[in-house]
Amino acid sequence: MSESLNTAWRKTAATIYKKPTDSKIIGSVEFDITDLMAFVKEKRKTGLKVTPTHIFALATARAIQEEIPEMNTFIRMGRVVKHPSIDAMISVLLPGGQMGSIRLAEADRHTLEEAVPKLQEQIRQARKTVDESQKLKERLGRIPWPFRTWVYQFFYLLNVRWGINLPGLSTHQFGSFVVSNIGSLGLEIGYPALFPVANVPFVLILGGIKEMPWVVNGEIVPRTIMKVSIAMDHRVLDASHGGKLFLYLKKVVRQPEMLEQTI
Repeated sequence: MSESLNTAWRKTAATIYKKPTDSKIIGSVEFDITDLMAFVKEKRKTGLKVTPTHIFALATARAIQEEIPEMNTFIRMGRVVKHPSIDAMISVLLPGGQMGSIRLAEADRHTLEEAVPKLQEQIRQARKTVDESQKLKERLGRIPWPFRTWVYQFFYLLNVRWGINLPGLSTHQFGSFVVSNIGSLGLEIGYPALFPVANVPFVLILGGIKEMPWVVNGEIVPRTIMKVSIAMDHRVLDASHGGKLFLYLKKVVRQPEMLEQTI
């Protein structure tokens, strides 16, 4: 499997591109989530406090497992390697306006019934304690400049470029991908940064939800629309991978019941 991932282009891309801090592939799609929101409403009546974020996180993990394994990779020492599992990292708003994150390990193996309560408990804990990413920021922030830059570059070289696990700093600690719902912050759409110290090949952004005129079966009708955008590391992913992901997500949006069954 490793050799099939390491095509001549992938090896070349790993050489000529640096880990992106500014340049990346970005794109966005408008989703008609009218039926999805009806599904969410019915589930919440049963006590399952599901949100579009839960659905898109699980659907993304399943898309990777079923159709796009290339989206669970990262660069280590110039080669494309796979993450050991498909773990979803989900951004959450913490007290004081800070952003934190929670992680659902093996997200592709979870149903909605399993995932929602796990994530709710993690959110509750995250809002009571300081998560690992925040602790890392605080430790780095206490180091005087310019030593802070040198320390960062040293750990970046070991942990990210060479893939060496360090105490309290795993090469996989940020999961396989990130999902962030900026619509809850009042933004309609956003194009995310790829966190340089995370071995994450893409970040998915859920934007604002609003009623819009939409063409359905040749007629203009009001529908509930959400904008979703993505940023991808071009060293391992192309636009075609993003296209496959969005096609799969559209299928789940039309049939969210898919996430009630294991794969």
